[in-house]
Amino acid sequence: MFEKKEDNTTSTPDVFRPAKGSAKVVIGHGVVLTGEIKKADEVQIDGEADVTMKTDNLVVGVTGDCKGDIETHNADVWGTFDGDIKASGTLTIQEQGKVSGKIEYQNLQIKLGGKISGDIKLSDKIQPIKKDVKSIDESKVSMQEAMKKEEK
Repeated sequence: MFEKKEDNTTSTPDVFRPAKGSAKVVIGHGVVLTGEIKKADEVQIDGEADVTMKTDNLVVGVTGDCKGDIETHNADVWGTFDGDIKASGTLTIQEQGKVSGKIEYQNLQIKLGGKISGDIKLSDKIQPIKKDVKSIDESKVSMQEAMKKEEK
């Protein structure tokens, strides 16, 4: 009658709960924050923020208004961002998103209706190989030798 029953179900991780050790910051709608965010893996801004931060992933929600100096791998902007942003991965501007300021990105995706303005620059991390077909064909040198010549 009062015996303890065995639980044969295996526990599965909750998909909505972040993994232990992850650092997520959420600035909710109506919250106003000014300052610096350090060592955050993921930052979501639904309120107003004037911040300096370095993070792996940034999400500016529809009600979000973010200003400041941001260095991130991926940024997904649904609201408004104004300031300096460096995205070493992908900068995505959604339908209602507005990004302005000094913008540096590796990959850029702008959905229909998204807006971007300011000093926009493709990141220098991956440089295209310059082709000088005539000099390579005429001298019959290896690719390494051709690249060394271009560097000089």
